[in-house]
Amino acid sequence: MAYAIGTKHYVIDIHVHGAEKYDTRTRRQDDILQIAQIHGQHGTSALLPTIYPGSVEIMREHLGAIRRAMAAQREGATILGAHLEGPFLNPERAGSLDGKSFADPSPEAFNRLVEDFEDIIKIVTIAPELPGALRVIELCREKGFLVQMGHSDASIEQAEEGKHAGATGITHLFNAMRGFHHREPGLAGFGLMDEDIYVEIIADLAHLHPQSLKMIFDMKSPDKIILISDSVMGPGWGSGAIRGAGGTLLGSGITLADSIKNLVSLGVPPDRALQFASDNPMTYLGMTAVQ
Repeated sequence: MAYAIGTKHYVIDIHVHGAEKYDTRTRRQDDILQIAQIHGQHGTSALLPTIYPGSVEIMREHLGAIRRAMAAQREGATILGAHLEGPFLNPERAGSLDGKSFADPSPEAFNRLVEDFEDIIKIVTIAPELPGALRVIELCREKGFLVQMGHSDASIEQAEEGKHAGATGITHLFNAMRGFHHREPGLAGFGLMDEDIYVEIIADLAHLHPQSLKMIFDMKSPDKIILISDSVMGPGWGSGAIRGAGGTLLGSGITLADSIKNLVSLGVPPDRALQFASDNPMTYLGMTAVQ
């Protein structure tokens, strides 16, 4: 049962791959519309369907499905655009993604990927330590895309370089990245300590331990925390994390409403939990009013 958010709150999920039996790995606009419909029924006002890494040709086909869905949409959570999670990611930190689908960053590959889709791409996740990544981050910013660092083995110095090139956020903090070490804080430590950078958090209570969530809330400015679902399709969707073979986490199987409920159960004030899912992503995306 979804947690009641209330109609006055505009809740935005900037990282969502699917729901129930529907997935963003599709050429069908109806699959994207179904994802938006399901998340909308659970209280999400708007979302960014998030594209998995793949070849340029396949990712462009999936972007095409999102564009057609945006044009056809009449109901459900408003599709604001697309989030590209890759393909310029580090195979050493693939997580549940297929590392063989990752690509080396280059202006040529980047331009082939985004050509004619510049109007719908909102966020691109990149591993900043890869050779050529900093230039691609700069190109993203020139085109008006937000850049997040993720699926990355970056040291704290490499994370700082990514920020200086234009990165403004970190994708699902602590997951699929170098962990914090007292002699090398890494990307995770950078995300906790940098005052400017936004961080995505998954609050399904599987991707992050409750004490890890508490540490984030204690250390990070509440204005820089963005709650995401990282929802993926799969059996058992709607009841918790989605796992693959051997218990590997594939993503969450809940929406932002239940994520908010989980935070409230941990003692986060409801207004603060809603801020993470509403005001903060709106500010991050540059939305000054409900669009």
